[in-house]
Amino acid sequence: MTDTWIYIAVMSAVTLAIRLVPPLLLRREIKNVFVRSFLFYVPYVTLAVMTFPAIVEATRTPIAGAAAFAFVLYLAWNGASLFRCAAGASVMVLIVEFFLL
Repeated sequence: MTDTWIYIAVMSAVTLAIRLVPPLLLRREIKNVFVRSFLFYVPYVTLAVMTFPAIVEATRTPIAGAAAFAFVLYLAWNGASLFRCAAGASVMVLIVEFFLL
């Protein structure tokens, strides 16, 4: 029981440190173009890193997930909306799993 409270305290301290340290250390605007562009893309990269394994592992076969991912990349590159991309990925998984299984 005591270990649980220690884990919660450590998790809270780490979360608080991550949120408080940058504003305390960086008091002025960041003017470096490289750092600004790096920080701009961090949320997108984090989302992609968390989403991609789920795309491949959520299907019965990784091939269906990879095919859906490739199809969604094609759709997104050509300006399809988020709804069309999601629907296209679902249809692609159904097609690939129907022919493979």
